[in-house]
Amino acid sequence: MNTETLDHLRSQISTLSESERAALARELIMSLDGPRDDSVEQAWNDEIVRRASRVKSGEATLINREEFRSKMRARLGQ
Repeated sequence: MNTETLDHLRSQISTLSESERAALARELIMSLDGPRDDSVEQAWNDEIVRRASRVKSGEATLINREEFRSKMRARLGQ
C-alpha cells in the first residue's frame, strides 16, 4: 500500500466518531490475532474458575495493590 492510499485512509478514519474508530481499531487488532483457539479460551476459563474457587475457600493469599507493587519492584530490582 502506498503513502497516498494510507493518507486517504487516515483522512477517512478521522471523520469517524470515537465509537466507530474504537470498533475499527478492535477489528484491525483482531485481524492480527489469527484464528481463534477454543482450547486456549477453555483453559483460561478453567484457570479463572480455579482461582476464584481458591479465593472463596480461603486457600488463596490475597494482597493489596501497594504490597503487590512493592513485591514487583523488588523482583525487578527497582
